[in-house]
Amino acid sequence: MSRHDLRMPERLFLARHGQTAWNHEHRLQGRLDSPLTDAGIGHAREIARRLEGAGVGIVCTSPLGRARRTAEIVAEHLGAEIVVVDELAEVDHGSFAGRTWAELEEAYPGVRALRSENRYGWAFPGGESYASARPRALRALEECAWAGTGTPLLVTHEMIGRLLRGAMRGYGHGDTLALRHPHGIVLEVSRASERVL
Repeated sequence: MSRHDLRMPERLFLARHGQTAWNHEHRLQGRLDSPLTDAGIGHAREIARRLEGAGVGIVCTSPLGRARRTAEIVAEHLGAEIVVVDELAEVDHGSFAGRTWAELEEAYPGVRALRSENRYGWAFPGGESYASARPRALRALEECAWAGTGTPLLVTHEMIGRLLRGAMRGYGHGDTLALRHPHGIVLEVSRASERVL
């Protein structure tokens, strides 16, 4: 499926959830969850501040708690409606969720190097790869395009966020995997360009 085979928003705002306890500990989260830290709540408030007057009418959020809490803070500030979009959930980290890469390297020597050989196609044991999660990212874009009027805000996660941006921009695998999205930053993404608000 190409980006021309489905309806995608012409323009969207994209935010990563605020920092969590496990982000602070450098633990993989995937579909598991940990609460926002005080800094993470600050990130959500910063996202809301950056979007004042931007015309956000709908906030599409991942169902995971860290994204939903971020979305609630932002939506309350902006007076916007929240829609939970299951397809925005983070790439499933399977049995690696909740562990650090140092712990995983001790348990499975060489696993990080193995992943780096084919980062796009490598799947977390019992979970997903970027490649297997991409169709879900495309479905999320389509669902958010129909969710409401105005420019949607998508509150999601780092890995699935790369896939969303790559699909919107028509990027190949390498350019998609090179994308970064720090906490507290809002991106305005269209087919032609993207910028930090």
